[in-house]
Amino acid sequence: MKNYPEFPQDKDLYYLNHAAVSPWPARTARAVTDFANENVARGAAAYPVWLKKERLLRQQICDLINAPTLESIALLKNTSEAISVVAEGIDWNTGDNVVTTSEEFPSNRIPWQAQSRHGVELREVDLGAEPGGEQALMAACNRDTRVLTVSSVQFGSGYKLDLDVLGRYCRQKNILFCVDAIQSIGAHALDVQQCDADFVMADAHKWMMGPEGIALFYCREERLEQLRLHQYGWHMVENAGNYDIKEWTPAPDARRFECGSPNMLGIHAMSASLSLLLEVGMDNIEQQISIRVDSLVDALGNDARFDMITPEDPRRRAGIVNFRPVEHDAAELHKALIARGVICAHRGGGIRFSPHFYTTTETINKVLEIINIIY
Repeated sequence: MKNYPEFPQDKDLYYLNHAAVSPWPARTARAVTDFANENVARGAAAYPVWLKKERLLRQQICDLINAPTLESIALLKNTSEAISVVAEGIDWNTGDNVVTTSEEFPSNRIPWQAQSRHGVELREVDLGAEPGGEQALMAACNRDTRVLTVSSVQFGSGYKLDLDVLGRYCRQKNILFCVDAIQSIGAHALDVQQCDADFVMADAHKWMMGPEGIALFYCREERLEQLRLHQYGWHMVENAGNYDIKEWTPAPDARRFECGSPNMLGIHAMSASLSLLLEVGMDNIEQQISIRVDSLVDALGNDARFDMITPEDPRRRAGIVNFRPVEHDAAELHKALIARGVICAHRGGGIRFSPHFYTTTETINKVLEIINIIY
């Protein structure tokens, strides 16, 4: 794919860090600028129009993840908040357990560890166990398992789980299925109905190429009443526009998790970013990312100077390529790459590259050339 006009990045920059924080598309910058200028000139005179933009964003999210209704989507601050809404909302019993992987980002570990005060055990499963990650996770569940919570793609290794298999198992066993999809949504297709997820959450600032400070949270309709609320405010009530009423009830939909004023700036930005994803199409985006990932894996995996951390099986890969030098320190290689304009991450014991659909072949070839210069 030739240089994509939505990403006029600096010529001396080689951006392979979308699994951390993505650059914005040009349309997102325009949306933010326009919103700021409108605020300067007219304040909130067009607030009813902003509310239409908020509704549009919810529809875009539904289209992106195949959520059944707009009412199943909440707009929260980040993935950590969304996972905490679930973890703190469950009515726990002493002896309950939560099953997860041993590779989770702290966002999908700490909120569950915090439930130990209720006598809840967190069971962490090695994804490298035979015969496979899904089987190991299911084998760790028992009659006391209340939640199976996983990242759809592991932030360090890039290990991609089969959510459909896990979702079917959870439905059969009456286990809640929670998916941290921050390394999936925007990189490859995720269907919340097909995978039978109860809860799905993801920040906008990674593969969705949006701003920090806003995230999607999907909650299956029948689970709404099962989560106790711990945040309250004017926005989460059924009659949110009636400021004089003294008695209230929570909103009957996922808005009950949005306690206060919406992040209108983030809403405008995220909507612009999602418009690009939906315009290009997730099937096309997934295919383009796969081509770039395969190219990096082929080059680095066949180089005796490096060990691959990312799984060899293409079915286990999403947008992350992680490798480590055999005879050198990964942290030092990371510093050398950053100094030469290669924007990447030191994660999971190696160097993590994460190209997006618009990443050019020239960028990838230049990065491989820079590695050869360093070594």
